[in-house]
Formats: sequence, structure tokens, C-alpha cells
Amino acid sequence: MATVSTPVGDHTFDDFCWIVPDGQKADLINGVIYVASPDNMAADDLFGWLRAVASIYARRKVLGRVVGSRVAFRLGDRNGPEPDVGFVRKEREADIRGTYVLGPPDAAIEIVSPDSIERDYVTKRNQYEAARVKEYWIVDPLKQKVTLLRLDNTGKFREVRSVKGRLRSRVIEGFWLEIAWLWQQPLPDEIETIFRIMEGA
Repeated sequence: MATVSTPVGDHTFDDFCWIVPDGQKADLINGVIYVASPDNMAADDLFGWLRAVASIYARRKVLGRVVGSRVAFRLGDRNGPEPDVGFVRKEREADIRGTYVLGPPDAAIEIVSPDSIERDYVTKRNQYEAARVKEYWIVDPLKQKVTLLRLDNTGKFREVRSVKGRLRSRVIEGFWLEIAWLWQQPLPDEIETIFRIMEGA
């Protein structure tokens, strides 16, 4: 795994909530606030598709709650990532507060953009690993590649290989994605996709 020196800043989680306006995607990492650049239309479509498919699936299976990229996860006083898609298990519903989630997501999905390459592959990987996020999906439209990292028994991320072009979650029970779906134009119909996932076909 690549290592870089991550900047350290003075901002607290309370500062982060105060400074970043509603609707603006940003991350607090080691006291530094990173503000995301605006999405292009293809990235926005992919975000909406992933959130819809994961959210409806989790709700129908009563597994927990899926949130989008404007919800912060409070990891102590100087860390508060906002994953593009975050999953919180049903058993942790009490951790969902009015304006943030207390503790890490159980699973996180980040969609790579030109300005977030190092942040998604290195900085946030390190942050999520330290916070013991159980699964971290890096969806990279630039390379048309998906990297699934799963926390092992030693607290380290290990990459999960696809099987017949599919990646399966252990955290969102029964959930899987066919990687090729993510690069289709237009993206597959969300409802038909959910039925396929639920049927296992």
C-alpha cells in the first residue's frame, strides 16, 4: 500500500460542521477540511444510481440505512469523512444523529474524481482502515475499475477479488454488483438491478 504524509490541521469536527455549508460535500481528515469540486454529469448519475440501488436493497432487506455524500461520520474530534455512499447497520441506528453519524460507516463507497485520486486511494483508505470500516469500495470511472477492500482479523484492509465479474459484500448481506454495470451508458434500470441482486441471478 502506498504511503504519503497526510497534512495535519487545526479544525475540529465542530468547526467542520460550522464552516461547511449544507449541501457541500467535504471531508475532515486529521483536522484538514477538503472540499470536493463539482461533479460532472456522468459522476452524478453514477452516484445517484449506486445510492438508489444500495439504499432500496438495504431497506427491503431491513439491514440498515444507506446515506449519501452530504452526511458526515464523526471519527473523533478531528476526523469526519463524508463518503459518497455510506452504510450503517440496523443495530447502530442510535448512532444516527440529526446532523451526522457517530462513529464510522460499516461500509463506504467512494467515487474517484480527478481531484480525489490520492485522497480516495491513500488518505481515506488509511482513515477508514484506522476507523475499522469493515468494507471500503473504491469506484474509479477514470480507470473503469472497482477496488473492494475488506477489513481482516488483524485490522488491515485486504483486497477482495471479483468472481466472474462480480463483487460481493459481506457487510450489506447478500448485496453484490456486476462491475460492468457501472460503466454502461445509460446505467441499468435501478429496479430491475435490485431484483437481479435479490434473486442472485
